[in-house]
Amino acid sequence: MFSALQKYLLIPRLIRLSSAAPKDPRTAWEQFWGDIRSTGATGDVLWDSGSDHELNGYLPKMAQLDRSLPVVDVGCGNGSLTRLLAGHFPHALGLDYSANAVDRAKQESAGITTASFAVCDMTAPDAARTVATALEAAGWTGDANVFIRGVLHVLDRDGRSALAANLLPVVGTRGGVFLAETNFPGTPVDYVSHLGATRHSIPAPLEWAIKGLPMPGRFGAAQRSKAFPASEWTLVEEGSTSIETRPLSNPSAPELIPGYYAMLRASQP
Repeated sequence: MFSALQKYLLIPRLIRLSSAAPKDPRTAWEQFWGDIRSTGATGDVLWDSGSDHELNGYLPKMAQLDRSLPVVDVGCGNGSLTRLLAGHFPHALGLDYSANAVDRAKQESAGITTASFAVCDMTAPDAARTVATALEAAGWTGDANVFIRGVLHVLDRDGRSALAANLLPVVGTRGGVFLAETNFPGTPVDYVSHLGATRHSIPAPLEWAIKGLPMPGRFGAAQRSKAFPASEWTLVEEGSTSIETRPLSNPSAPELIPGYYAMLRASQP
């Protein structure tokens, strides 16, 4: 456990690193994914554990989704979870607003016919049409399920609300939304300290994220209730979970970040 002094001494280093991150989020994510050299358990992507362990923990909860429908993976990155979801749904569509991320996802998913990918900003006004077009290209029309992991906590309040509103026509009357998000109960310094950062050393994937990406926030029940209002969404289930990073301190085990999950459906008239 870090002392208050140790955390205080870490702050100047964090400021220096984070000051290099592009101010425009789109630019930041494009540069981040364009610079990634490798993914998985030994790669550069902090949140890619290279394992199906976390998703397997979600699957019993996701059993409430209609498995005859395709699933849309919002914020798919390099497609690691999209590929896993493709093994449990008839088709998985991965979306990311970074073209570099989508290019990498396509490369890493070569030969998997039940997964496809498209560039899409799910906070944009035309997002639902973009999703429908991408699903149609893969042979699917109508309602779909949605999977979101680690996206909402990096958006501001307006972005979260816009994304949620754009999901309503995607899920329609048959689909549902499963989301899992980081919900760390502390300051950004507490957060990076939890992941092994000290004034002398920061794990490389964590440092990569700090110096390249906007500072993340947290997303729990309070944030969900604002982004997915009861007038439009029905909460089916919610609770605590753990978000897994790639291994940092122990090469055989991921770091665990306190998280939040929820299952939702569009409210019907």
